[in-house]
Amino acid sequence: MSATSYAGSGAYPASYYAASANPAPLRPALAGLHETEICVLGAGYTGLSTALHLAEKGYKVTVVEGARIGWGASGRNGGQIVNGLNASLQTIARRYGQDTARFVAGLVMEGGDIIRERVATYGIQCDLKPGNVFAALTGAHMRELEARWRLWRSYGIDSQEMLDAARMQDHIVTDRYVGGMIDHRGGHMHPLNLALGEAAALESLGGTIFEMSPAISVDHQAATPSLRTAGGEVRARVLVLCGNAYLGHVVPALERRVMPVSTQIMATEPLGEAQARALMPSDACVEDVRYILDYFRMSADHRLLFGGGTVYGGADPRDIQAKLRHNMLKVFPQLAEARIDHAWSGNFALSFSRVPQMGRIGANTYFAHGYSGHGVTGSHTFGRILAEAIHGDSARFDTFAAVPWIPFPGGRMLRVPYSVIGSWWYALRDRLGV
Repeated sequence: MSATSYAGSGAYPASYYAASANPAPLRPALAGLHETEICVLGAGYTGLSTALHLAEKGYKVTVVEGARIGWGASGRNGGQIVNGLNASLQTIARRYGQDTARFVAGLVMEGGDIIRERVATYGIQCDLKPGNVFAALTGAHMRELEARWRLWRSYGIDSQEMLDAARMQDHIVTDRYVGGMIDHRGGHMHPLNLALGEAAALESLGGTIFEMSPAISVDHQAATPSLRTAGGEVRARVLVLCGNAYLGHVVPALERRVMPVSTQIMATEPLGEAQARALMPSDACVEDVRYILDYFRMSADHRLLFGGGTVYGGADPRDIQAKLRHNMLKVFPQLAEARIDHAWSGNFALSFSRVPQMGRIGANTYFAHGYSGHGVTGSHTFGRILAEAIHGDSARFDTFAAVPWIPFPGGRMLRVPYSVIGSWWYALRDRLGV
């Protein structure tokens, strides 16, 4: 597999995040044979979280990245710290039982706490801000949020607060929403700068990172697993696979478990502090609760970052601005003349159950993937759980690894049309307010 197979030249795709990234060195490509205790494939949030937790425990860790640090979803996402999984606690309880739901409820707030701890401990400059608002467009959406609020409180999670239409104006000055809910333990940040900061933190503890080194094969059955690139090989006591939506065909056993789905974001020109505060007074990030949702926030330099839409299978739409601008103006019609400076797309890995997956393939090869659009927090939590298991405490890992994964109906050939039909159905329900 060459560098052009999925990452082009390996350089960051054009985005607001790439244009405003903190300075970072280009790490060398893997060359020759290397031996290490822990080898992590993928320098996104899952890989960096796993590697950093293990390095803090004293392990010798080597990370191999096919492109640049945070090249995939970790450096292109909406930058929102949204607590919870894509699948609701109610769905998890119904499908897997109340014990599993209680277990998940006990860790859904953990990822955001890990991010805040990393930022504080290592002095990561990533414009971290508090507050995450869920916005309701209909009465049905409000009932859904109220049910979520009650359910989460029943599990002891009390950081969320319901908002009527008047109180929503404290956060978003628009007529589009009938109410909502704020999670005070949510937040937002510059996602690429968070990844770059975590990579630097790993190196400060003696970790090694190779960039521009796409894997061409992985031996996960051997007692000493290994991965090969065009230029070299790493052999390790433990191998951790964290390629998520960009792992490609390297590990066929994992490829069929998830489907790449692209989502799009655009950034306006700087609006100025006065207009930014007039539109979003509390500076919290926002997402609505439709099946195909809009999500948006203000950047540190007062641009509106507005995202939404999905393309199943991971293809990029032909005109991102055309796809997003109409919805942005439904929320903020006063931005009709605002210039769009950046527009980009990126893939996340969707599991059919909308529950992330974690497990082993081979005695000493671990994996985690399938966050289904909730990877900012989930990846940080799963990185810690993977590190716990490798260090000898497998209690939380075993619980998640035992959750059965559900294949996409029709396999790889039909997973895209099946998902598209499903999304049409749920979008119709949103439009009808049911």
